Amino acid sequence: MGYPLISQCPVCQRTLTVAKLHCRHCGTTIENEFELPKIFSLSKEQLHFIEVFLVCRGNIKEVEKELGISYPTVRGKLNEIIAALGYENRQRGENDEMEKNVISLLENGEITADEAIKMLKNKEARP
Repeated sequence: MGYPLISQCPVCQRTLTVAKLHCRHCGTTIENEFELPKIFSLSKEQLHFIEVFLVCRGNIKEVEKELGISYPTVRGKLNEIIAALGYENRQRGENDEMEKNVISLLENGEITADEAIKMLKNKEARP
């Protein structure tokens, strides 16, 4: 039984690399400098969240129930993990603007609540 893999140096907090791989079956050992996948840079809590998210097959309502957190918290954790992995939510700026547009149309009485829901689901807002 091994120890859990750590990805940050306990002394300077910099990212660790793997220097040695060993096969327990045949005894082969390979030494070099290997990079860890991005996912290993996540905290234990973030990895636990990803595990729950996958077990729930990406169903946010199930994640809410399993972790006892709200929908906005689930979305926030997802966005945090996406950012931690180095990915920007490429469509977020566009989606924010579109959502504001739909809300404005709804507030001004230009569309109904049902139309707003349909627009948000289809990601198509009128200019």
